[in-house]
Amino acid sequence: MREVLAEAAFQLFLERGFEQTTVDDIVARAGVGRRSFFRYFPSKEDAVFPDHDRCLADMTAYLDAAEDEDPVAAVCDAARLVLRMYAANPEFSVQRYRLTREVPGLRTYELSVVRRYERTLAGYLRARYAGTPDGGLRAEVIAAAVVAAHNNGLRTWLRSGGADDPEAAVDHALGLVREVWGSGAGGAGGVRGQAPAPVSEQAAAEGEVIVIVAPKGAPMWRVVQSIESALGEG
Repeated sequence: MREVLAEAAFQLFLERGFEQTTVDDIVARAGVGRRSFFRYFPSKEDAVFPDHDRCLADMTAYLDAAEDEDPVAAVCDAARLVLRMYAANPEFSVQRYRLTREVPGLRTYELSVVRRYERTLAGYLRARYAGTPDGGLRAEVIAAAVVAAHNNGLRTWLRSGGADDPEAAVDHALGLVREVWGSGAGGAGGVRGQAPAPVSEQAAAEGEVIVIVAPKGAPMWRVVQSIESALGEG
């Protein structure tokens, strides 16, 4: 029934426009009563996004089972669940993207949905980074970066009309996040209670030579930061 109502609502939104479609129109098209509609959807906006609650539950379950993984890799993989949800029905996803671009209220609603995903990712990361320096800050920054990267790749695919490879764009964007923050980059990886491996430096007494010792795969920004710090101390 949830799917029947969502399909009827979306057909009417495309035919008549979102603002011009009422709940009575939707239930008449679906052949059910108003009570049936509100049993599944609190509002018309919710009918445009019928699959996000289930996807959010899947994401939460995935992260609950990912305690032993690299935390950055885990949240990147969790974000891919959202991509797969969109890619499972390309035509609907593209039409919904175009509709949300036309209706400001839907765009606002969509942003609230995105924020729910971001809070879920950040909550998982806060637990993994508990007890580490700036653990809470790191969790918020990485979660925001994952969501931004995922959405950039997803929208690139949606703007193509669903013609391009959705996973290629998203994988590329999430790869940048893992390059900067993943454990293999010496950034924010590790398990709960462990601080990231520090980058040490040794400056010559005269300040003419600086030797930087960094973990293999450390991102360039961290190496540069260490050099600048050493220069400043000299």
